[in-house]
Amino acid sequence: MTALIEIEGLTKRFGSFTAVDGVSFSVARGEVVGFLGPNGAGKSTTMRMLAGFMLPTSGTARICGEDVVDRPVAAKRQLGFLPEGAPTYPEMSVSDFLTFCARIRGFSRTEAEARVAGAMAMTQLEGVRLQPIETLSKGFKRRVGLAQALLHSPPVLVLDEPTDGLDPNQKHEVRELIRAMAAEKAIIISTHILEEVSAVCTRAIIIANGRVLADATPAELVKDGRSMDDVFRSLTLGEAA
Repeated sequence: MTALIEIEGLTKRFGSFTAVDGVSFSVARGEVVGFLGPNGAGKSTTMRMLAGFMLPTSGTARICGEDVVDRPVAAKRQLGFLPEGAPTYPEMSVSDFLTFCARIRGFSRTEAEARVAGAMAMTQLEGVRLQPIETLSKGFKRRVGLAQALLHSPPVLVLDEPTDGLDPNQKHEVRELIRAMAAEKAIIISTHILEEVSAVCTRAIIIANGRVLADATPAELVKDGRSMDDVFRSLTLGEAA
């Protein structure tokens, strides 16, 4: 399978502190990779470098063959990114914000309308389409962020805590959406919620202190009868020690 995401030796240092330390992995079309780690493990920093929002100290990251540093615009055309916090313009309505995002992507007015309608349908935002984003619950704000990541039907999705703030029914809906899209995309889900891995991921990468500790299918990680929680704790606590 051709890798749509390629990360090689990715490193990020802030002064004497190394947040990400030589991370390498690839993701092919049809894979949903859970990127797991405790708070401060380096998950979000890795995702920001992959998305081109933060320059690496060393190493490379490519999206559909496009280097995120050398060819950032070409790489970002292939990417749908849901960052932590999903920044928006809070005074704009849901519909206006998504239309704004679609026009920035270069879609004509007619195409933008169609794209926005499709993204709102996928994320079930039609009922709040005219509300200012600042009036929405945390869960609905998260869905607005997910909708903007899906507007241009990208082959690569990088989702940082996609179900953060969602109630159990909303989490189920988002997971079903990810499953429905998975065959045609390469997807990374950065999360600290272990149930997310069992629910939607075909592969799990566990990171702590900026280093990859495990890269395997969920079944392989728990083949000795341990739970995913047991595996996660033994790896990350052992690394911390």
